[in-house]
Amino acid sequence: MTTHEDLVARAAALRPLLREHAAATETARRVPDPVIDAIADAGLFKLATPRRYGGHQTSMRTMLDVSATLAEGDGSTSWVVTLVNVCNWLTSLFPSKAQDDVFGANPDARVTGVLSPTSTTARVDGGWQVSGRWYYNSGSSHSDWAVLGVPLTDEGGAVVDQGLALVPRGDLTLEDTWFVAGMKGTASNCLIAEDIFVPEHRVMSVPAAIEGRYPTEHTDEVLSRSAFVPILALVLAGPQLGLGRAALEYVTEKAARKPISYTFYETQAESVAVQLQIAEAALRIDTATLHAQRAASEIDQAAQQGTYLDFTQRARVRADTGWAIQNVLEAINTLVSVHGAGSFADVNPLQRIWRDANTAGRHAVAAPTVAFEVYGKALLGIDEKITPLV
Repeated sequence: MTTHEDLVARAAALRPLLREHAAATETARRVPDPVIDAIADAGLFKLATPRRYGGHQTSMRTMLDVSATLAEGDGSTSWVVTLVNVCNWLTSLFPSKAQDDVFGANPDARVTGVLSPTSTTARVDGGWQVSGRWYYNSGSSHSDWAVLGVPLTDEGGAVVDQGLALVPRGDLTLEDTWFVAGMKGTASNCLIAEDIFVPEHRVMSVPAAIEGRYPTEHTDEVLSRSAFVPILALVLAGPQLGLGRAALEYVTEKAARKPISYTFYETQAESVAVQLQIAEAALRIDTATLHAQRAASEIDQAAQQGTYLDFTQRARVRADTGWAIQNVLEAINTLVSVHGAGSFADVNPLQRIWRDANTAGRHAVAAPTVAFEVYGKALLGIDEKITPLV
């Protein structure tokens, strides 16, 4: 069996390739095919695919560490790998018949997705007719299937539930809408469905999933027992951790040779002010890593034991995620200030790291303030709900 260490080592071996193609990834606004192929050959799109289909079926910790390691090479590429793996994990929660549709026909299938139910449905015999538009579907250029949020209606047209629908990529059209400041290469474009049929076995209830009631029959598979929202939130911290490490590596390496303009310092490394800021940034990245790893361990241990995280535990994972991302963003801002205005030269990778981290750090599920409010209410016993995603 492939180990955690093996997979992280494979990701580390790909960093030079990702750095080599980073500028082209931005220019093309998608990850180049040679990079996608190398990641696929390394098996890094199959971290959450069930072993029944030849996947690795790893853990939250492995997904976190592989994503972070790839992000040290390129943020957009890491984000795409992260989103594919978590959407493949979502697929493993569906009934076996749906999983067979996806992975039985193609064990290397890649799934992308959007949870927001920005669509309409009509109940028909055996399933639903669906139309909709889903922004922003990261990695959709490289996917075979999509898992998409849909309102579930009864025969009278009333919305009775919220669902996730598994849809073949061939049933969907793609609109090029991703023109952004950061994470340019994620190709997070819009997927469009026009009156497509989705059979009942390829639809899963989101409220039930949030409480750990998954339709998969394979309850012996540990990863597929993991808590729903905690997985969806925490995976977003992985790319951020790697971007923070990449920024720290770049700035500390340059500090040994780069002078501080308009001072008598021949190198930044000689400056006590720089030393203090570097230490603070490094500790913030360590803090982010420790919180993310704690949350991953809590998710994995509960899944291993066959228990489901209670509301307060799930709220803390969201808060851990927000805290990790906030600390990484503050660390990167400090490092950019240390490095100076040269950080923003087009040829300097630091400006891309800064843009990528600040774009990804605003993802709604990772928003620190929402996460902190959810956790604070849970700690104080306040029942008011501000989001279903806990």
